[in-house]
Amino acid sequence: MKILALDSSGLVASVAVVEDDVTVAEYTLNYKKTHSQTLLPMLDEIRRMTELDLNTIDALAVASGPGSFTGLRIGSATAKGLGLALSLPIIPVPTVDALAYNLYGSEKLICPLMDARRNQVYTGLYTFKGDTLVTIEPQCAVDIADIISHINEIGKAAVFLGDGVCVYQERIAGLVRVSYEFAPPCCNRQRAACVAALGEKLYRAGVVQEAAQHTPDYLRLSQAERERNQKSKEG
Repeated sequence: MKILALDSSGLVASVAVVEDDVTVAEYTLNYKKTHSQTLLPMLDEIRRMTELDLNTIDALAVASGPGSFTGLRIGSATAKGLGLALSLPIIPVPTVDALAYNLYGSEKLICPLMDARRNQVYTGLYTFKGDTLVTIEPQCAVDIADIISHINEIGKAAVFLGDGVCVYQERIAGLVRVSYEFAPPCCNRQRAACVAALGEKLYRAGVVQEAAQHTPDYLRLSQAERERNQKSKEG
């Protein structure tokens, strides 16, 4: 099975082609450029370098949210356009689950952290049992203190990863009461290959969408929507 995967949910832009158990190509960029500038050129470079015929792709996996509203819209629109043009199904992969998949096989408590602004993080709690990702706390938007409180209650060694780590590192150190560590640079950010690997499992479980049906999972209202709702209440 050949999967083309996209992740533009956070600061990182990543594109990968995974065929069965081989990562054929992966292009990941964490630099100060917008995803609208990078995602399609990265995809085109992978296509050119691997002589990829897009008609040989079986499915598209995309990090479906939560994350940056703009980033999610870019990833979703790209996947949707490709899906419609190539008549391919889309596999919506939860962003935080895919980030946790970086630490495949770890029996520690895996805590991805994405900076969600407004003093919140997109996060969740996971561990692996064999080759199965087990969700202890599903992805959510909460205060960093809330997720660390849950970790302390569980009382199991934890590992943190994601762009929220550098933002909340001091608070983590002050709040955590269990043994913990931070994932190294090789596996502490979004990777499209992880989106593809988890996406294949979801595909085989029947978690797929027609391209026309796909929409991002923002998990919370945008600032514009919040302001509009507030004005409605005040009016």
